[in-house]
Parts: sequence; structure tokens; C-alpha cells
Amino acid sequence: MAGVSTATSFMSVRSFFDTNVLIYADDNSAPAKQRRALEVIAEHRRARTGVLSLQVLQEYFVTVTRKLHVNARVARRKVELLAELDVVVPELADVLAAIDLHRLHELSFWDALILRTAKQGGCSVLLSENMQDAGQIEGIRIINPLRKL
Repeated sequence: MAGVSTATSFMSVRSFFDTNVLIYADDNSAPAKQRRALEVIAEHRRARTGVLSLQVLQEYFVTVTRKLHVNARVARRKVELLAELDVVVPELADVLAAIDLHRLHELSFWDALILRTAKQGGCSVLLSENMQDAGQIEGIRIINPLRKL
């Protein structure tokens, strides 16, 4: 894909954060991944190239409070800070398109909705540890920024 030729070049393009990358920023049990997640988030904040969705913010809050035991007040503040990135709000057409992606590519519905909102947010890259690294779906390149850590 033009404009995204190396593993680090995703830092300069509009990139969508999957929930798992954000969760690692709070995961003290994986210090290398935590450092890398914080680095990637900070760089995209500075460059104003980071994008996420309401779904991601919701999943983030639930996961860090339940699994990482982050205090709900602290997690709420982190959601506010993450929302300073561009936030895509899915509409009915996005849900329907995600259902089609789910059926066509055999993705989970939630991953399909992530891809759809990434596309709606004008992203060329999806930063995810869960989806196939270096894959491409619907013109969105999937990159694992935590690979080999």
C-alpha cells in the first residue's frame, strides 16, 4: 500500500486504534508492550493521526476496570484523554456494513465494526494485536505495533 511501506511508517498516517493496543498502555504485567503502546499512542496524539471509536472506548473501560483492576474514576479520566483523538461514531449504515464484512471475511462482528469505523474515520492503518498482522481488508492495512516485544 502506498504510504505505508515499513513497520514504523504507520506512525505518520491516519491510524485506528483497536482496543487491545490501548489496554496494553495500562498493563503492568507486560512492560515492553506497555512502553510500546504508550509510545505509539503518544506519537499519534502529537501527530494528530490517531483515531478510535465509541466501541473502542467502551471496550477499553470495561476491560481495564474488570481485568486490570484500574479504578473506575481513573479509567473514566483515561477515556476522556483518549477521546482527544478523533472519535468515530458508528451509525446504522456502519453496523449494516460491518455485518456484510463479518459475512464476507468471516471476522467477528466486533472486528468487522472496528474495520468499518476505521474506514469511516479515513484511516489507512488499523493498529491491532488481535487481527492478522500485515493483512489488508477493505483497503485498511492491519499492523501489530506490539510485534516482537
